[in-house]
Amino acid sequence: MAATHEVTLQGQTFGLVAFGYIPSDFKDETGETLGGIGSAIAIERGTFAQNKDGTFSGNLLVQPDRGYNVKNPIDWQTRFHRLSFTLKPYYGATNLDFAEAAKTLELRYLSTTLHTFRSERTSGADPGTSTTLGNPAVTYPMSTTTDPHLTIDPEGLVQNRGKPGTFWMSDEYGAYIYLLSSKGEILHTIVPPDAVLPRVNGVLNFTSVDDPDSGRSENKGFEGLTCSASGDSLYAMLQSALVQDGGKRRRTSRHTRLFKWNVEDLENKGAILEAAYVVALPQSGKPETYAQSEIHWLNKDQFLVLARDGNGNGDKEPESAYKGIDIIDISPATDISNDEYNAATGAVAPGGQLLSHITPATYVPFIQLTDSVQLARFGLHNGAPVDQTLIAAKWESLALAPACDPEYPDDYFVFTFADNDFRTRNGVSMGKPYDAGMNVDNQAMVWRVTLPTVKRGSVEKSIGI
Repeated sequence: MAATHEVTLQGQTFGLVAFGYIPSDFKDETGETLGGIGSAIAIERGTFAQNKDGTFSGNLLVQPDRGYNVKNPIDWQTRFHRLSFTLKPYYGATNLDFAEAAKTLELRYLSTTLHTFRSERTSGADPGTSTTLGNPAVTYPMSTTTDPHLTIDPEGLVQNRGKPGTFWMSDEYGAYIYLLSSKGEILHTIVPPDAVLPRVNGVLNFTSVDDPDSGRSENKGFEGLTCSASGDSLYAMLQSALVQDGGKRRRTSRHTRLFKWNVEDLENKGAILEAAYVVALPQSGKPETYAQSEIHWLNKDQFLVLARDGNGNGDKEPESAYKGIDIIDISPATDISNDEYNAATGAVAPGGQLLSHITPATYVPFIQLTDSVQLARFGLHNGAPVDQTLIAAKWESLALAPACDPEYPDDYFVFTFADNDFRTRNGVSMGKPYDAGMNVDNQAMVWRVTLPTVKRGSVEKSIGI
């Protein structure tokens, strides 16, 4: 059945149908705190199933970012995890208490896969230096530790449909895109156009401590990553504007860029940049930009985009004003994948003002994660008091699965997880205990939505059912 409480927007309906969490102090198999797992998620191919009792089950791949945040990023080996889930959609109008609500999405930890590069471990430490390797040559961000390693701030995670068992992962430091084996080994690197690469005084500088003179802003690299149903096209979107496009200030950082690569013949031709577009992100009334945290392919022209503020559980301000899973359409947008805009300092929005001859993607608000009626149905709230039932600050991931309802063939489940920044009072990082001053659980929601924009069968194909 369709959700009992539903909101209609441009002919599309939605409702919250499940909530779950993993406690903030849960440890992975290496003994480290299982934090930050909402940076990216994907339903593992071949695992999603509808059960005879009306529930759904499967496995999730979940991607934490660079590790527990102290004053400076730490030399923590980056990784991804596998979880299993049982989804028991709740469509009732009666409000559940928190304990009952948490039974609608049961999550179980399975395993951890550590990242490696050239047979060495990776790091989440700030890239204070770099090294050039390979043919063609790539300049990689490196840690300044006694034993330097490739350093990554992982964000996006997408299964590579062209080569089953491998994964695409996007990074904020580079900002690069890496192809990973099933064992977490980096196999291939996609380098973005020069306009994206961070430079100080004209020289590549990947540090996340300060903004560069041009290129991606600090900690605002490739936050969003997705691919087409066929797997031939890979898309990555910057969290917000490049420095030369107004990225240093939230008032001027709304004009971000979405890139499209053809990866159909990666071994012989490499990744070919086919197109790029401007996406004008939503802003508050001040105005301040709501940066994006994830994207998801719907069809060749349309994508889900998760844009949000940073308020909620884990932030000083508990009440959030905007956490939207929205829709963009690139069909009317200007293709900016030419040398003028891709050069090292190439700008499309100098000082934050979009050039008049460039048309951005159409942006349409869709789901608000802060909907008070929907949250109350699952024992949750937005704003004070700060407790376990306050929604998390940093929702950063999207995954789709079919609702498998023949009466509503355009209905899908949208999974989203929050990044809790490893915040717990009982943590372990790099083998040492830590106290982050608060407990923020790894929260997850599932919404049921009507998406006639999705190409029929593409979601089933992408997750292998």
